[in-house]
Amino acid sequence: MNRLYAPWRTQYVTNEKKNVCVFCNIVKNPKQDKEFAVLFRTKNSYVVMNKYPYSPGHLMVIPNLHTNNTENLDDKIWLEMSLLVKQATKMLREILNAQGINIGMNINKAAGAGIEEHIHYHVLPRWIGDTNFITSIGDTRVYPVDFNEIYKKLKENASKYF
Repeated sequence: MNRLYAPWRTQYVTNEKKNVCVFCNIVKNPKQDKEFAVLFRTKNSYVVMNKYPYSPGHLMVIPNLHTNNTENLDDKIWLEMSLLVKQATKMLREILNAQGINIGMNINKAAGAGIEEHIHYHVLPRWIGDTNFITSIGDTRVYPVDFNEIYKKLKENASKYF
């Protein structure tokens, strides 16, 4: 039997779940941007790397406002987030050489939201052949690059895109 170890996920599955919104915690602690892997902030939202990504370089665009539905967002915030998604897409194509991009929101639990209390966009870089049997039948993902290396590369170039 073959084994695939993913020790970086230990923190995710064993951490005590705090009774605080993880995204609001990021909003309130801008001095911890490196720890939280924040790439860019605007007045109303921010771009952050997903710590538990579907694919390497998986970004999220998150409003500062704590809400679980898009209807609560002022149009200005919605448009700002949409522009950040556009810029994040360009950055992933150019810096990580993404061959494709998935963009989406999972609003509420029925739609698959992992953090349903605070809406957020997902911007996922994709490559031909990046999904294989291990994801399909093993419920496991393999990442060919280190999270911190990707963060460093994206952070160094973020000012060119945002």
